[in-house]
Amino acid sequence: MRVALLAFRLMCLAWLWPVTYNSSHFPKRRHKEQYGENTKQKHGGRVDLKMKKLDSTKSLLIKSEQLLRIEDHDFAMRPGFGGSAIPVGIDVQVESIDSISEVNMDFTMTLYLRHYWQDDRLAFPSSSNKSRTFDARLVKKIWVPDVFFVHSKRSFIHDTTMENIMLRVFPDGNILYSVRITVTALCSMDFSSFPLDTQNCSLELESCWYNRLYINFILRRHIFFFMLQTYFPTMLMVMLSWVSFWIDRRAVPARVSLGITTVLTMSTIITGVSASMPQVSYVKAVDIYLWASFLFVFLSVIEYAAVNYFTTVEEMKKLKRAKIPSSFNATQAMAFDGCFHDNEIDLTSLPEVSSTPNTERNTQSRNSTVSGPTEGTRLRRKHPLKQNLSFIRSNSYMIDSYSRVIFPLAYLLFNIIYWSLYA
Repeated sequence: MRVALLAFRLMCLAWLWPVTYNSSHFPKRRHKEQYGENTKQKHGGRVDLKMKKLDSTKSLLIKSEQLLRIEDHDFAMRPGFGGSAIPVGIDVQVESIDSISEVNMDFTMTLYLRHYWQDDRLAFPSSSNKSRTFDARLVKKIWVPDVFFVHSKRSFIHDTTMENIMLRVFPDGNILYSVRITVTALCSMDFSSFPLDTQNCSLELESCWYNRLYINFILRRHIFFFMLQTYFPTMLMVMLSWVSFWIDRRAVPARVSLGITTVLTMSTIITGVSASMPQVSYVKAVDIYLWASFLFVFLSVIEYAAVNYFTTVEEMKKLKRAKIPSSFNATQAMAFDGCFHDNEIDLTSLPEVSSTPNTERNTQSRNSTVSGPTEGTRLRRKHPLKQNLSFIRSNSYMIDSYSRVIFPLAYLLFNIIYWSLYA
């Protein structure tokens, strides 16, 4: 029994022996792994040092201020202070013309404004770099020209995603300074020929030690937009007013409503154009055309008023000649008031006027007058104009016939003169 127990203990010891041996070598392996990590860190440190040497921003001259000797000079003063003026070149590149306002008399544009000058204080020695480019942070520490826009209403420097400012310095001290600006400037416009006009707007730049610089922009207006919005509707309204000349003179509601409609439409067009224009003290070309067209429309209404008046006078004379009795009903009387056509009037129903001695004498006297003048009498010649007017009064329908020709010819002549003067 004891022998068996001793054998079992020996077997247990033999089984635990390799585990103890392996655990004795484990710290050495761990030490080797730690040594390897230290080796990698040292190797990595040498790589970072090489990268630092390749990074130009981490050279021995760490800051741009040290390279350009910013701290050695007072950049509140211009270069060569006390001597002659420093020439500054200006270059403007227009990116876009955003808007032109006739009401406010201004224009808005986005542009790149570039300045060129030389500042020996910023010169730096360099054998490899032809120039160095900086952003707006360095601009605030050096001297830049005090150029401003004359007659500027609003202006700003774009700052998305950062200020759109670029400064480029060359080794010999030459500097390029570029900035992106949107400016709204005043433009004194002359609207005498509007909308057939050409405007000359100038962008003026000035400095406190130099003369003013003018940049002129010649702006020519496209007429097609105003033809569609103003001229064509006006022409159509004038032509529409002529339609009343072909409507029967006794159709009072039709002709009056057509005339009033064209007059109100012309008033609306004139009001709309005036609202979109500045209030100036002189007459514009578009005003001449609109008011002349309004006059043609207004005269077409007056023409019908004259036609209606002479028609009423003519029919009243017919009533007096016919000597209508009191038994004549109102329906027949309305025929002479402009509500029926002439061919609808039935005068056969009227009683015949009995002849009296007085009427016979009047008839004889008229016959004797018509027969011819006696010897020793003079014939009085009537004036041709008066004869024509009296003929028109007695035949009022002729007014519409003449208006159908006179109005279109007069309006065509006006258009020929207008477009030859302003186009």
